[in-house]
Amino acid sequence: MPRRRWMRVAASSAAAILIVYLLVCYFIMPELWVFHDRDRLVDFSKMVTTTEQDIPGDPINVGLVGSKEQVIRAFAAAAWDPADKITLMSSVEIGLSVVLDRPDLDAPVSALLFEGRKQDLAFEKPVGKSADERHHVRFWMAETPGPDGVPLWLGSASFDRGVGFSHDTGQITHHIGPDLDADRGLVIGDLQNAGQIALTYERAGIGATKVGRNGGGDPYFTDGKVLVGVLKTGAAQ
Repeated sequence: MPRRRWMRVAASSAAAILIVYLLVCYFIMPELWVFHDRDRLVDFSKMVTTTEQDIPGDPINVGLVGSKEQVIRAFAAAAWDPADKITLMSSVEIGLSVVLDRPDLDAPVSALLFEGRKQDLAFEKPVGKSADERHHVRFWMAETPGPDGVPLWLGSASFDRGVGFSHDTGQITHHIGPDLDADRGLVIGDLQNAGQIALTYERAGIGATKVGRNGGGDPYFTDGKVLVGVLKTGAAQ
């Protein structure tokens, strides 16, 4: 077979494989998950996020009380970076970061839904040289404000331990570490060390969970509480 014709055949085959992969993993498998695990749907807690395919995501485990500007300034003071929105360019950049083992300080995080909305804010703290491993947290402004009518931000903090394929759907995703309480403590701890937290309190979350599983099929455990930090007014930047 002539080389040029062989290259055309190889390119067509690769394109067909890619189309089949996208169809199966991003359309068929999520529907099969819901059919297979429909008994888990009734156990959805109001304090658990979901993927865009309605698969349970990471639980809510952290919160902040303060304005949007305060939240952004607080994470900047704590040396956490805001995460980019997912675009073609940001997706390429995070892929190159992982493959080439080079930094991507504002790599995007995937969208999760809480109270029917995608996250309003997201921040990350890289581990190592690339975006393969990182601490990250998503925040949603709650419908009910915090004390004195100040905005309450409910968030989901976890540790990305590496890029791989979802155990449930086969989609490309970050896999999280199982100890969600550790990253909840890291978020609040870093903000406290940066002088941004006035006080903290706990509120009920999903409840103690030893065998949780998120939207990527990753196991997790947690005491099920939400640790809320009240941001200082006029904290040092």
